[in-house]
Amino acid sequence: MRKWTRWQDWVALVAGVYAILAPIWTTTVTAATGTLILLGFVTALAAVLSLAEPGIVAVEWFRATLGVVVFVSPWVVNFHSTTGMAWTAWIVGAVSFVASLLAVPESNKAHRGLLAAPH
Repeated sequence: MRKWTRWQDWVALVAGVYAILAPIWTTTVTAATGTLILLGFVTALAAVLSLAEPGIVAVEWFRATLGVVVFVSPWVVNFHSTTGMAWTAWIVGAVSFVASLLAVPESNKAHRGLLAAPH
């Protein structure tokens, strides 16, 4: 698998950047703003790592777990009643989770290819 080509990682990157920027156009609450910016940044960073190194399977599982964390964050951080921010977290979390799970098989193939390469 070539670097910077997997669509699932690009989707997760866009979702992470959207979470970072969402406080600009949604109703802001301090806890929600900080949470979405932080989790969006980590999601985007993990997506960039996956794009740069497509054979690191653990990053895909980390990003899937992070998608769950983003999804439940409105209840954990108590901003579920702030509709715009909550929906942003739910959508970004679900998109990141699904994209990450869809990338796992390709990441496994890339990983096996790296292991089989002569050194």
